[in-house]
Amino acid sequence: MFDLLITGGRVVDGTGAPERVADIAVSDGVIIDIQSSLAGAEAREVIDATGRIVTPGFVDVHTHFDGQATWDELLEPSSPHGVTTVMMGNCGVGFAPVRPDAHDALIELMEGVEDIPGAALAEGLTWGWESFAEYLDVLSRRQWSVDVGAQLAHGPLRTYVMGAPAAEKLEATPEQIAEMARLTREAMQAGAFGFSTSRTLGHRALDGTPVPGTYAGWDELSAIGHAVKEGGGRNIEFAAAGLARSDPQQQVIDEFEWVGRLAQETGLSTTFILLQNHSDPERWRNEMEQARMWRQDGIMVTPLVAGRPFGVLWGWDVRHPFVARPSYRAVTQLPLAERLVELRKPAVRAAILSEADDTDDPAVKRQLGYIRTVLADCHIISGSPDYEQPRERTIGALSDALGVSQETVTYDGLVAGDDAMLLYALYNYTSMDHSVLYEQMLDPDTMVGLADGGAHCAFICDASIPTFMLTHWVRDRARGPRLSLPEVVRRLTSQPADLFGLADRGRLQVGARADINVIDIDALTLLAPVAVDDLPAGGTRLLQGAVGYDATIVAGTVTRRHGADTGARPGRLIRN
Repeated sequence: MFDLLITGGRVVDGTGAPERVADIAVSDGVIIDIQSSLAGAEAREVIDATGRIVTPGFVDVHTHFDGQATWDELLEPSSPHGVTTVMMGNCGVGFAPVRPDAHDALIELMEGVEDIPGAALAEGLTWGWESFAEYLDVLSRRQWSVDVGAQLAHGPLRTYVMGAPAAEKLEATPEQIAEMARLTREAMQAGAFGFSTSRTLGHRALDGTPVPGTYAGWDELSAIGHAVKEGGGRNIEFAAAGLARSDPQQQVIDEFEWVGRLAQETGLSTTFILLQNHSDPERWRNEMEQARMWRQDGIMVTPLVAGRPFGVLWGWDVRHPFVARPSYRAVTQLPLAERLVELRKPAVRAAILSEADDTDDPAVKRQLGYIRTVLADCHIISGSPDYEQPRERTIGALSDALGVSQETVTYDGLVAGDDAMLLYALYNYTSMDHSVLYEQMLDPDTMVGLADGGAHCAFICDASIPTFMLTHWVRDRARGPRLSLPEVVRRLTSQPADLFGLADRGRLQVGARADINVIDIDALTLLAPVAVDDLPAGGTRLLQGAVGYDATIVAGTVTRRHGADTGARPGRLIRN
């Protein structure tokens, strides 16, 4: 008598091997048997997977649930997309170690860098720790719908040791470096999977100060890297400053070389964020080629890629171009469905389009100025969103073709559908297609790892990327080549699991942890993002659902059935 039997599914085992039809038996949270047929076997629950694909649970290596994990059990927006393991502590930001008087500083840092509402963090965070080990102990008493792993982040570590000067362009003293190394070893020994740091100048706290560690010197990074190794850590993640070789006259310290140098000196793997920047659209090729050359020399450097254009969303329930118009403010308190009825009235439309902004709020002015700067390159999305629209469907191109203003095109697009939003692709879309993304993913060693679950709450909703990989890249893409199903599943399962040494998951094999998805691949549909006000203190975030997940199983327990949460919470803290 098995606990669970999954029968007749098209098993895509996570290794990249071709799919095969098989039955899978599970007991005590572990895969007990996989056979072409287990006819006659009995189980407490049977899932008929005929015509479905059966995959390992997805492993998401780039989330920011560091605060949310202390109050929330569901860990949306990641859990609805087949994700069964999340790794947090990325981009050099987190909440441990922390001194009691630094809580607000770390909240402001997380809000500034990752767009998580500070009021939500202030109300939701439980605290109750100072050291990283104590933070893990607090998490170990929690239960979730997915498993959770954590990395030590440079921002809180440097702040803990150096205080307020940690964010300044100031090198740490030898004594401070030694203390950071000691704390790093302790964090790894307590169960941290690795270390993350940000060298990105765009990562700033609310008051504009950079992430502590942005200007840290090589001696500091090297000492921390060796401490990660000595403590048993697995990986070091860089939000790197970038390789500027496409402009040889630019006088910059080529800090990107530190990514490979640290991997070489420590023997650890390092990862870095790889994005096409519109202002330097060829730089990513230099970075990816350098990483490939390092790997040829046995230095394990892995580029983290996004899987789709990295973009921001604007709509009626989040920031949009008409938010400061008096006639819009007159209807802004109505529920969205009722608001749309008003906004579709010709008189209301005419009034809003004719009015000037009426606001003295500097933040609103800055946001509206930015939206109007990039409006011509935005697209309207609705329904099952199309993330590969051509240049001819941008707001600017439609404005020219129709002979009307860009604001008119935007307004009419946003009221055309009940779920319409404005999408601006910040990265990976210079050519207005996915050719760059496809080229990035042709390298079998690049890793899909920029979903940012839990972060950029009201602007970005990329935690749905696992579903997008299966729908767009495997089945639906029309404007270029696709990827094979076994390869996409490998990138979502065994590849990220192996990076962090998670040998018990990422593959469908006897003895592995029973983290499993049963997916109707033909019906799988990514839904439009929606804004909800369900964070602590009424904070707003974007969620994006999917249709087609028959079951998501964590440690042998069904956590989601036909897209709905079952209430089961088998997820636990995992320690390295």
